[in-house]
Amino acid sequence: MSNRMPKTKRIAITTIFGTIIFILKMGLPTPIDKMFVIVEALFLALGSLLLGRMGATYVATVGGLLMTVWRVAFAPFSLIFAVVYGVFVDGFFHVLHVRAPHGDVKTGRLVASLTLSTAAIGLLSTYIAVLLELMPLMTIMPFLYQVIIVVGIVNGAAAGYLASFLWKRFLVQYAQV
Repeated sequence: MSNRMPKTKRIAITTIFGTIIFILKMGLPTPIDKMFVIVEALFLALGSLLLGRMGATYVATVGGLLMTVWRVAFAPFSLIFAVVYGVFVDGFFHVLHVRAPHGDVKTGRLVASLTLSTAAIGLLSTYIAVLLELMPLMTIMPFLYQVIIVVGIVNGAAAGYLASFLWKRFLVQYAQV
């Protein structure tokens, strides 16, 4: 599927998806933006499905680059964590064999992929941000961080269901053209 897609279409999809992620994330303050990742996870999943190998990574890189311009103080971290999130999505899609024959997807595996990816990047980014003292570790903060991670994971699972629905209902035909 992705081999037949023209390069200009691939670039357009990557840019549009990455820009949508950026626009929706720029309105939320850090670390709250880590809690509401449903849109980011959705577009990373769709990027991986539409673009094939490394699709989520490309989309995440565009979103991460745009975030570095918006949040200059967190520039290297915004980009690194965005790219790693995309790599996690692409990697779990591959490891869990999300794609079924004839362009279909396996919903349970797609949900599991996004849930695992979101959990992994949530734990990793929170741990590193606290370790580097970018986020304070006070008595109330561990509870807040736990809530952020749990809600983020639930958002990842919901994004998996939504991505599967959109893929099966609307996009699988588009991808086969």
